[in-house]
Amino acid sequence: MAVITDIADAVVAELNDHEFSQEFTAERTYDTTLKLEDAGTLHVTVVPKALAEEVASRAADQVDYVIDVGVRKKPTSVSNAELDPLVALVEEIRAFFRRRRLTAYPGAICIRTPIEPIFAPEHLREYGQFTSILSLTFRVVR
Repeated sequence: MAVITDIADAVVAELNDHEFSQEFTAERTYDTTLKLEDAGTLHVTVVPKALAEEVASRAADQVDYVIDVGVRKKPTSVSNAELDPLVALVEEIRAFFRRRRLTAYPGAICIRTPIEPIFAPEHLREYGQFTSILSLTFRVVR
């Protein structure tokens, strides 16, 4: 398999092996569409996004692999009481991966963890769905 998919699978394993404030089962996928009947359930999806490589030294390359973690749920109401815990979960996942080495891929260390967007207002407005994207950048020197 490709390194980026190995890292994405390792991210899924870390997410599923840790106890977060809300219960979910993460999955790696390329198809991020949600069926309407599943929208009320919390979904955490892991998607390989990008990689960038540069020379680190005469003998080594530095490769940054970006893995997106999407957190989605259709809340019963668009209220702070419903949405604040989802925002908190995204921040919790971010803190969990910050500077983390992956158990299943220990050569990769998480060096960046931007959340863009913290939530997608257009998804909330048009679909009534909370959507947040956390981009994890893992660096591998080889």
